[in-house]
Amino acid sequence: MHANSASRHSRRFTIAAAILALGMALAGGETLAAGNIAVGHSFARATVPGQPSGGAYISIENKGKEADTLKSVSTPIAKSAELHAMSMDGNVMKMRDVDSIDLKPSEKISMQPGDGYHIMLMGLSKPLKNGDHFPMTLTFAKAGKVNIDVEVEAPGAGDKAAAGHMH
Repeated sequence: MHANSASRHSRRFTIAAAILALGMALAGGETLAAGNIAVGHSFARATVPGQPSGGAYISIENKGKEADTLKSVSTPIAKSAELHAMSMDGNVMKMRDVDSIDLKPSEKISMQPGDGYHIMLMGLSKPLKNGDHFPMTLTFAKAGKVNIDVEVEAPGAGDKAAAGHMH
């Protein structure tokens, strides 16, 4: 009977650990994988009422031995979601949309505010509020579709990380 009691305790612990892991995954801090692509921290900036667009950021890593390509993104909270690249030309920031983002084998891209790639959310259906979450689908050429949960963070979140990369 003692062994049976220990077994029940072990099952309860395992169930509690699984529930905790699920909660962490739903909080936007998870790493999801599709094929050889791993998608890490995903977040968007909070917006103000009436602001028609916003920005979202993810980290993606190609853990495979073949290149892959992020071809598109979509989300029900915006009329469109576009891949954009930002660069500095002297003191002028230039932003342009890109058709796709190539990922070489073993390459990792970490999108951050103010530096490199980001996702523009155009035609928001409602303001993005700090603490909210929304779904987003990433479509890769080889890995296929990856559904992620994006957490909305306060304005200015990530600025310290981006500040080290700005020129």
